[in-house]
Amino acid sequence: MRLTVFTDISLRIVMRLAVVGEGEVPTTRSVAEALAVPYTHAAKAVARLGEMGLVETRRGRGGGLRLTEAGHRASVGGIVRELEGAGDVVGCDDDPPCPLRSACRLRVALRQAQEAFFVSLDPITVDSLVAAPTGPMLLSLTARPPM
Repeated sequence: MRLTVFTDISLRIVMRLAVVGEGEVPTTRSVAEALAVPYTHAAKAVARLGEMGLVETRRGRGGGLRLTEAGHRASVGGIVRELEGAGDVVGCDDDPPCPLRSACRLRVALRQAQEAFFVSLDPITVDSLVAAPTGPMLLSLTARPPM
């Protein structure tokens, strides 16, 4: 199973915010630059993570991003489930719909495999993802100079 770019960016953002030092309040732009992702993509991900209660955003002077306590404790499986949705792995109902969809066993097998994938991520928390050596690497990331 391949995650969407949106989910990938969202996970990278929560990981980066999980290692933010006391008093540091990164902006969406600084996080996007450090993670080498487009600002517009990062802004959409931050908005969604805010809706999920994982990231707190503050606007204006002194504003920025902060990972909430729920964000630190969040299960990676839960985050991925929420961001990826419960959709089918394959497009059985696309246009045109698959002619096998009414009697297909593959669809059920793929749903079970997808759930097994999520279950394998359930015990992993955001905080556990940023243990060494990942945390120090995340702290060393800075905006890349323009080319």
